[in-house]
Amino acid sequence: MKKSMLTCLVLVYNFFAFAQTGYQVGDIAADFNLKNTDGKNVSLVNYKNAKGYIVVFTCNTCPVSKAYEGRVEALNQMYAPKGYPVVAINTNDPVASPGDTYEKMQERVKEKGFTFAYLLDPDHIYTKKYGAQRTPHVFVLEKTSNGNKVAYIGAIDNDQQELNAQRENYVQNAVNQLLNGQKPTVPLTKAIGCSIKWKKEVSK
Repeated sequence: MKKSMLTCLVLVYNFFAFAQTGYQVGDIAADFNLKNTDGKNVSLVNYKNAKGYIVVFTCNTCPVSKAYEGRVEALNQMYAPKGYPVVAINTNDPVASPGDTYEKMQERVKEKGFTFAYLLDPDHIYTKKYGAQRTPHVFVLEKTSNGNKVAYIGAIDNDQQELNAQRENYVQNAVNQLLNGQKPTVPLTKAIGCSIKWKKEVSK
């Protein structure tokens, strides 16, 4: 009896630990039309030769996002030529987080030499639609005849500090499997990072 109850508690914990609001794996994700740091608007449809996309909800200021900047750039260098470009979206309200203004985004791109689009989502429309909860939070999309299907949701890997020799590269593994015509064997992990800085609602 005790063992059964413990099993139930573990299952409940796992459900809430990995509960995903917004899109679920297998859903068709909406395209967006958001302002890039070069002043031009970017949509997924702009990537004519894409086989899919690595959509990263991130920001300028979160220490975890900063720790992953090099790895996000490496993902774009590795997979954009293979048809899976990185598209990053800043989740944070610039009033709540002054380091995440559009101008600061432009400075970050110039400083770090990002080769991927870094888009502004000023009203959290797509942050909420996709269900991003932390920064960084990744959604790997597979381009299909029915639309852009969500194939993976979660963390980039399990090694924030780049100290784990046995690192599990979740996003790399998922994209590699998709390129090989397979479904990701690990389609969902828990995103670990900073909470999103939401825009405060104005009282009426």
